[in-house]
Amino acid sequence: MRVIVGTLTAAGIGLAALIPAQAQGQAQAQGQAGVTVGMQVTDAAGGTVGTVTAIKGDNIQVKTDKHDALLPRSSFTVANGKLLFGMTQAQLDAEIEKSLTAANSAIVAGATVNGAGGAKVGTIDAVADGNVTITLEDGKKIAVPQEGLRGNVDGTVTIGYTAAQLEALVQNSSSQRGSASKDTSAN
Repeated sequence: MRVIVGTLTAAGIGLAALIPAQAQGQAQAQGQAGVTVGMQVTDAAGGTVGTVTAIKGDNIQVKTDKHDALLPRSSFTVANGKLLFGMTQAQLDAEIEKSLTAANSAIVAGATVNGAGGAKVGTIDAVADGNVTITLEDGKKIAVPQEGLRGNVDGTVTIGYTAAQLEALVQNSSSQRGSASKDTSAN
């Protein structure tokens, strides 16, 4: 799952202008403490956007008819037992699809790969058959499933491991291949 923040935060800010003053007062009185899993998310006209499936810190995970999206809590307003959101379901789905397309287009040979802490861990060497080969900073290579990477709008790619964790994976992989070849030669 990808966090879709920038574009959708602007929509949430625009929501405040669409909500009647009375609803805003109720929302402020309830605060964000009224957000619960299973809560319905609606647009300003009352149309269904989706359902809250999880609350993760300052983000709310919403399931639409097509996607799961992790959105900033500040994009919502609590009113009358529902969460109001500044986009329709169709608009949210379209923005998610646009974001996913842009992110996937960043996963190409030559792209810089940043680790969990944001530091560069390597460069994409090849993308084929749902796998991505990354050349790490020390020159070693590792293949990972493409779903394990996130493309970013700046053209970089992020993986959920640090450089040290990737190095350990490469070491374990090399050790296992070494053991397998010793086992095979013993027969």
